[in-house]
Amino acid sequence: MKAVVFLGERELAFMDFDDPAPDVGEVVLEMKASGMCGSDLKYYRAPKDGGGAAALGLGALSGPVIAGHEPCGVVAAVGAGVPEAMARPGMRVMVHHYKGCGVCKHCLVGWTQLCSKSGMIVYGATGHGGHAPYMKVPASTLVPLPDSLSYETGAAISCGTGTAFGALQRINLTGRDTIAIFGQGPVGLSATQLAAAMGARVIALDISPERLARATEFGADSVINPSKTDAVAAIKDLTHGEGVGLTMDTTGAADARAQAVRATRTWGTACFVGEGGSVTLDVSPDMLRRQVTIVASWTFSTVGQAECARFVAERKVDVDHLFTHRWRLGQADEAYRLFDKQNTGKGVFLM
Repeated sequence: MKAVVFLGERELAFMDFDDPAPDVGEVVLEMKASGMCGSDLKYYRAPKDGGGAAALGLGALSGPVIAGHEPCGVVAAVGAGVPEAMARPGMRVMVHHYKGCGVCKHCLVGWTQLCSKSGMIVYGATGHGGHAPYMKVPASTLVPLPDSLSYETGAAISCGTGTAFGALQRINLTGRDTIAIFGQGPVGLSATQLAAAMGARVIALDISPERLARATEFGADSVINPSKTDAVAAIKDLTHGEGVGLTMDTTGAADARAQAVRATRTWGTACFVGEGGSVTLDVSPDMLRRQVTIVASWTFSTVGQAECARFVAERKVDVDHLFTHRWRLGQADEAYRLFDKQNTGKGVFLM
């Protein structure tokens, strides 16, 4: 089969791989949808020389690694030792895109990305991902996809939308809350959509007018462009001078993170979701003297992924509306060149 591999420096290639066969405890999926995530860009953009094995798509495997960590498809083959209740041919599934030891205290409760016993594998980065016709994974990584949800929605829940849901759970968002969400890329827009579905008042922030327009479509009550106005002051103007009870940064940008903390009211909570980078805060006025809590939220557990899927299905949340571009795998070069501009919605490969 031919599959997508990131080469670094905004180049990718279609490489030949053997069709996978399941070993004991494993399954092979026929891929139906494989989402494009902002996290892909760090591998897509990485330097070819000096970028490190993971940055070049080389990790736990001995050669190039197939990209894509938002996999969704149908079970095509089942290895020995897999109970029928866990996987059977034709079953519609998402993939929790991490593999751990399976027996430590984190793995046992579905947080395999926090594995404390062995080197954790991230599918699409250090293990073969979903930008291919087939994908082999442990049966323990499978999360059932409700029949009412599309494969595209399943792909989104497998990382971006699931990450947003996990962060909203982490900060205990309710319909009584007002939340300011910094960044309206795929994760931020998912957070806006889900928070609105939970009944919260949403203030959406981004420097892209196109993304702010999308945020309004997805339920944001107010939008702010931090490149045009003082974001903290604008949030306080919308909240009787107090600031919001909850903020979330999905950008990873230092300025946005600092604004997310400073825009919270006394006793408020700021949640950092965006990967990488750093932030500088003045501890006393920004945090200590306002009793501000800062929370970190990294993706979700297998249990959380299933809960997100159920919430989306029961509330009829139109996650498919996230996708502005649907591609065939052979269009991957064009797709990532567009996605690299970071001014569009979400993209997905359909097989």
